[in-house]
Amino acid sequence: MRAPPPPRVARPVMHHQWRRVVFLHWRYPPEVVQAHVPAGLTVETFDGAAWVGLIPLLMDRVRLPGLPGLPWLSRFPETNVRTYVRDDRGRGGIWFFSLDAARLAAVVAARTTYRLPYFWSDMSSRVAADRWSYRCRRRQPASARPRCDAEVRVGAALTDREADELTHFLTARYRLFTVIAGRVAAAEAEHPPWPLRHARLTRLDQDLLQAAGLPAPTGTTVLHASPEVPVRIGAWHF
Repeated sequence: MRAPPPPRVARPVMHHQWRRVVFLHWRYPPEVVQAHVPAGLTVETFDGAAWVGLIPLLMDRVRLPGLPGLPWLSRFPETNVRTYVRDDRGRGGIWFFSLDAARLAAVVAARTTYRLPYFWSDMSSRVAADRWSYRCRRRQPASARPRCDAEVRVGAALTDREADELTHFLTARYRLFTVIAGRVAAAEAEHPPWPLRHARLTRLDQDLLQAAGLPAPTGTTVLHASPEVPVRIGAWHF
């Protein structure tokens, strides 16, 4: 099964390289997730469930169009907590509960321009052979410091048969939503189809989902990994 085609972002406002991406997903009752989604967006379900994702990755080559990336500022770990929604026009996309990043400048810029719930965190991303590991400690509030420590072992590429409808539901997402001045806004992210690989979770200690107000995840963890994709981010529009 093939993934849906990505949109075309003719005039990107940002270029990214998303590297060493791990998708961890769990089933949730739709009404539980809907309670944390703003008006104008409806939780999208698959097999009767809402799905919440914990996605650690390495952001690389982050830059504005026509400008080079800065070596330190353009490369940093990020971890996001998200679900999948549709707007009143029926367009599907991502709603972020939180995004943790290791660069304060990126956090301030994303909160200011994209109105996204970024947090400045102490983070690391490491690779050793087939082991990808991630560490995240949110800097505030000092009394709690929500965290995520994760390690996966990455395996063989998914075959066309293995890349099923659920796989594409969880990973082939090319639109993100936010709320600006009380209105739902959307932006597109153009990138090639994910080169997905099998992954096995060897360690997970997290409370980022609980910090977002969600119950702790239970049940089977659905896992995918991808080495990298280049990304073109479009501007917000209503």
